[in-house]
Amino acid sequence: MNDKKREIVVLGPAHPFRGGLASIMEMLARTFAKRGCDARIMTFTVQYPSLLFPGRSQRVATPPPSDLRIERCVNTVNPFNWWRVGRRLRRERPDFVLLKYWTPFMAPCFGTIARLARRNGHTRVLCQIDNVEPHEHHFVDRPFNRYFLRSVDGFVYMSEQVHGELRAYTDAPALFSPHPLFENFGDPVPRDAACAHLDLDPAMRYALFFGLIRDYKGLDILLDAWAQLRRAGRTGGRRLIVAGEFYTSAQPYLDRIARAGMEHEVVLHDRFVPDDEVKYYFSAADFVVQPYRTATQSGVTQIAYQFCVPMLVTDVGGLPEIVPDGRVGCVVKPDAAAVAAGIERMWVPGAGAGFRENMVVERRRFSWEEMCSRILELYDRVKA
Repeated sequence: MNDKKREIVVLGPAHPFRGGLASIMEMLARTFAKRGCDARIMTFTVQYPSLLFPGRSQRVATPPPSDLRIERCVNTVNPFNWWRVGRRLRRERPDFVLLKYWTPFMAPCFGTIARLARRNGHTRVLCQIDNVEPHEHHFVDRPFNRYFLRSVDGFVYMSEQVHGELRAYTDAPALFSPHPLFENFGDPVPRDAACAHLDLDPAMRYALFFGLIRDYKGLDILLDAWAQLRRAGRTGGRRLIVAGEFYTSAQPYLDRIARAGMEHEVVLHDRFVPDDEVKYYFSAADFVVQPYRTATQSGVTQIAYQFCVPMLVTDVGGLPEIVPDGRVGCVVKPDAAAVAAGIERMWVPGAGAGFRENMVVERRRFSWEEMCSRILELYDRVKA
């Protein structure tokens, strides 16, 4: 079928909701539209109830993107709404609904809408899936996952770990496509300008921990690693930037910093970083550290690729698939000693320049066009 004849509904986070998931869904819709598809987005009136949301705000105050059709019509906690949206999609008969799945919390809503939409015998339900098993577990995860995952005709996954977990629930067709680059954060800026914008001393060298702070992301491991380097006298002229909003209690991390006497070496920007600020952090940093305890894939790696900033990651989940060790950075064990050694390796004179050159080549495999092609290939498969 020609792309121009396909009617696609992208259902998931989008403006005014903030964060990488919304950016992904918007970029997918935008790329489908550029290919000539009739693509629109259905997003949330309510994404998370305020009591369940760990951050300060779920939304951005910026105007909606003028090149996208975004309708707010899905309430994730209202079953009557799920029924209405599902019945509406059944009537409207798009060729396929593309859902984004990252947490079992969404399963009752998405699973109900999917089941109703498919009843017209025409609409297929596809899913671009981030996680199957969540990083923080709850007793409802497995039944919720079963309910949603068995309502889907086909999946596009971004790491082999997710693929393996998916197979425990369903044998629906599944295709691999790596996480594309984030192209909505602008271009790099000169390092001095980035430091000036962030009120950083340009004479210092900076490592960067970036993104929402949750316990599984291992910031405590990184702080312990930095403390080891400090005791060894290896942090002179170097600083660690921690930029992101805490989605867990900040106090244990602040206590760790204080106990190690690192208040002047850890630059803590405890807030959500809006899209137009991201470029300054990645332009100021020598490299990014992702000391995760668990992972599937990470949007932070794709931001790093977008700005050609080398990475130090742990060998968990799909991170080693995306960050080849010794080519665009380092892959280490998720413990403080290994991360400390990795930091030293990242700052070996000349290493950063080589990593950045290799990133220019590696990043070519991460494109929105490629992911959309895989989704359309998946649709053709399940339609047949």
